[in-house]
Amino acid sequence: MPYVNVRITEGATRGQKAAVIADVTRALVEHRGKKPEHCHVVIDEVAEANWGFAGQLTDDWKREPQAEDAGGS
Repeated sequence: MPYVNVRITEGATRGQKAAVIADVTRALVEHRGKKPEHCHVVIDEVAEANWGFAGQLTDDWKREPQAEDAGGS
């Protein structure tokens, strides 16, 4: 019985979370041959003040102007 834990920052809508759960379940069915009724997907929402990114708290990082990619890739 697969158990998948997805951690995201807060702010996803109910519809977005439902889509993530459907997509993860579909991937387990397609790629691992699991039965959908045996797949458990849990979404944990974490406040941005409790999540780090690029060496900073995510909410602080989001407040700073981000440098544009000068490489044009």
